[in-house]
Amino acid sequence: MLLAGLVGLTVLAVLLGAFADEEWRLVPFLVFLPAFTAGIGSVRQTSIAAVWVVLAESAALLHRPLPTTAANVAMLSFSVVLGALSVVGCGIRIRQQEEINRLRSVSAALQRQMLRPLPVRLGGVTVDGVYEPVEEDSMVGGDVYEVVESPFGVRLLIADVQGKGLPALGAAFAVLVAFREAAQRERELADVAVALDEAVARYNVYAKQQERAPERFVTALLLGFPEGRPAEVVNCGHIPPYAVRGGRAEPLPLRETGLPLGLGALADEPRVAEPLPSAADATLVLCTDGVTEARGPDGTFYPLHSRLRELAATPADSLAAALDDDLHGFAGDRLRDDVALLTVRAG
Repeated sequence: MLLAGLVGLTVLAVLLGAFADEEWRLVPFLVFLPAFTAGIGSVRQTSIAAVWVVLAESAALLHRPLPTTAANVAMLSFSVVLGALSVVGCGIRIRQQEEINRLRSVSAALQRQMLRPLPVRLGGVTVDGVYEPVEEDSMVGGDVYEVVESPFGVRLLIADVQGKGLPALGAAFAVLVAFREAAQRERELADVAVALDEAVARYNVYAKQQERAPERFVTALLLGFPEGRPAEVVNCGHIPPYAVRGGRAEPLPLRETGLPLGLGALADEPRVAEPLPSAADATLVLCTDGVTEARGPDGTFYPLHSRLRELAATPADSLAAALDDDLHGFAGDRLRDDVALLTVRAG
């Protein structure tokens, strides 16, 4: 189809240049066709376009040459050189795109390997959900989650790093590793959040020293399920969880919402954990902004609250999949950020 269009344009230009008046000569404009092809086509298509243009211009100049021999030679030489450069540029573009695609695939595969497969049941807590890295635009994002069983009960993390690409992925892994260690070491959930904040700060210092990327922050939500006590939560600038029970879905009104991880030094007060008593009889829904910022065909954001209300009667073990299907039905192929969506049930 592409080559057919180029041939059609070339034939039209040659005919106009050969049979119209002198001022309508369009042959010189043919030299730009290989450059156009190089931007969207293959090396083979660009080569064919370059050869075709040279042959077409040669035929046109034989039929109606330019005023001087030097002008004819210059026209053909320019066409040959620009055609060759277009072929080389097309090859460079394709190699770069292939390298980017490989990097995206490796990054996404690495991210999947670092995250725990779902569903998982630990210490009476069942965590299910969906994680989908979007391998477009600026490569994968920095969404992570983890659930561990510690001496202080089951602890869960969902986090979203600012930005995309390998720097964001590096910050996400720093948070993930720090959580796995701190969740086993720190008795208080708020101290786990402090450890994660320090991990992000260290990562930012390292990235600045290496001149790799600007400082990043991480929104995160930490949930703890200590034995014999109500569940607790520490919100570090993240989307609050929703509680689904009795066919209803409502966002949990958290009193404390701290700064994102990496910005803890700017806070006037230390991070605190608050009780989450509704976790005992509800399915909690946690997500990242890949869900809430997904856009529909008209540009509107995904209405998570209203869609959860419509799906509130869905069985708990199917809720995450149903919500993910609804999200894709709403946004189609317009998802431009990672999607992390978890459902949590205690008891």
